[in-house]
Amino acid sequence: MATPQEAAAASTSHMMKTTKRGRPFLKDTLDLFATLIVSLQLQTNRQFFRNFPNSFLTDDAARNLASLKFSQSNRGPDPREPSRIVTTTTTTTFSMTREMAKAMCQHFMDARLIENAADPGSNLFKDRGVYVLTPKGLHVLERFMSKNGINGDHLAHVFTSQPICMKLLHLERRSVDDEIIVSHGVITALFRRFVGRQPNYPPDNIDSLDTFLKYQERSKGVALMDVTERAAPGGKSITHRTCFPAVSALEWLCDFTSVIGREEAAEMAAQFVRYGLIILVSDKRRNNDSAIIFTVRGAAGGPNSPIQQHGEFRCTAKAIYKITDEGRRLARWDQPEGARDSPNSSSVALSTNARSSEDVVESAEAKSVGDAQKLHRRMSLTEKLNGSHDSDKKGRKENNSERLKHIIEEPQLRNLFREFLRANFCEENLSFYLDVQDFKRKFNITSSAVAATSTAARPGQKSTPGQAAMERHHESLIQMAFVIYNTYLAQSSQCELNIDHGLRNELSGYLSDVITNLTGKAFQGRVEMEQANAFNATQLQTMIRLYERIQMHVFRLMATDSVPKFIKTPRFLALKIQLNDDDDDLDDFPVVSANNSTPSVPPGLNEEEVGGAYVTVSQRAAAMDRPQAAHN
Repeated sequence: MATPQEAAAASTSHMMKTTKRGRPFLKDTLDLFATLIVSLQLQTNRQFFRNFPNSFLTDDAARNLASLKFSQSNRGPDPREPSRIVTTTTTTTFSMTREMAKAMCQHFMDARLIENAADPGSNLFKDRGVYVLTPKGLHVLERFMSKNGINGDHLAHVFTSQPICMKLLHLERRSVDDEIIVSHGVITALFRRFVGRQPNYPPDNIDSLDTFLKYQERSKGVALMDVTERAAPGGKSITHRTCFPAVSALEWLCDFTSVIGREEAAEMAAQFVRYGLIILVSDKRRNNDSAIIFTVRGAAGGPNSPIQQHGEFRCTAKAIYKITDEGRRLARWDQPEGARDSPNSSSVALSTNARSSEDVVESAEAKSVGDAQKLHRRMSLTEKLNGSHDSDKKGRKENNSERLKHIIEEPQLRNLFREFLRANFCEENLSFYLDVQDFKRKFNITSSAVAATSTAARPGQKSTPGQAAMERHHESLIQMAFVIYNTYLAQSSQCELNIDHGLRNELSGYLSDVITNLTGKAFQGRVEMEQANAFNATQLQTMIRLYERIQMHVFRLMATDSVPKFIKTPRFLALKIQLNDDDDDLDDFPVVSANNSTPSVPPGLNEEEVGGAYVTVSQRAAAMDRPQAAHN
């Protein structure tokens, strides 16, 4: 275990990197935004004879940004002595004039982190305005607070009274200039999130819904409508289905993804056009109306590919686009329920690499994958997490046992469960269970019992290389057995298990007999390695059988005591939503807990910066007793 921590402190004055367009890099923007909000006292402000709760004024933001400090602590091994843990605290100071502060707040508005409370449609940060956090802003704030261990009790009422973005899609960026890395897989992932699992035609009563339900409807995908073109004299009218205004597309991309403003959103929409996923239906602006048109370029696809070299998107109030047949195919709208793309179509491969409690990395590049197998895995996992399969035959205890089996088998869930146990001071139960599983697996791969009896050398005969290898294997198994004993089962061990008294006495009595016979000395409660090396294969098998009985005891303890509490935690609920059968659109993205920071090397990037996409899930939104927590 680590010795008491040392601490080091550093103080820096932060200079934000800016892009060629003059905006700060996204990470700096998000960190500064969250630091500002944590420093503010959000309260009710009055403007135009209306009260706006959980808001702040322009003057509040400018005053705090004039001298803003942020301290961040990181724990890690001391390079000079890895057994020691060092806590390094870095204090970053931001300083800016009022005009610079207003310009920074404009970036926050562009990124859809804040909005004008009195005029949500306004895109300008005004000198005398009242501002509130958007659902995206709350999602970003939640991640920042969790990552940095900020209590934030003064913001609790904000999280409970406003909608929070449940799932935010992050598009990875080049480290040099902070531009989104565009690839086929990234556009596929983004488009599927943009259009949703099914065409999102808003309900007729959407205007009468409360704020939470309205936001839930928006989160399903860009709102669609049907557009009818008037026929020329003597002709027939044409109705275009699955259409949307250009402005709606920009707003949706800004609200539910990591794009930093409408300009960047327009570039992504232009990529949709270039990939043949959407097409312009009409643009009835007048000749004197301004028109901003974004054009993107790239390599064209093959002879039968819909991908073009150029794509343009018109950012005008009158422009209407629609989803193409290729867009429908990529969105999988027309496939039977539960069906997936064939291995030859544009699919997003899964390649998991657990980084932390809920940080599972999955490539967003299009690769061939056995989707039927992937679907089966995800369906069965959700059923077992719900404890619903075989419910007529099994009681509550058995359901929790099944849940625990699948929590242990699934790396993402297992790591999350380990953190839960650690917080409840019983992590040693899972650690012991897994160590014994590993021990048994290694024993069964090449049984030292068989090796010891069948390959023993005769007196005076030299051992063969194979025999020597088996002897080394046997020695490593013995060492593993007694590392487990000394770690979890010896009296006053560093991770001592709380197990049945009879089981502990049986194991201790067996070891006492063996050690006394081998050494002629009384057993002192711990096994030294020179004593352990004298154990033969039969004695090792007896140890395994005793370990298995303790393992069963520990498993029952976790299933009956820890699992029922674990499955009620916000972090599990957030992950369960991600794994739900009805939400298979998240197959396209890796999932990162909202309390995890963006990885220093984003998932999916290598030295060539291939790019990718990942989703963060808000724990607070998942835990809220609101309809969107069940259906979003």
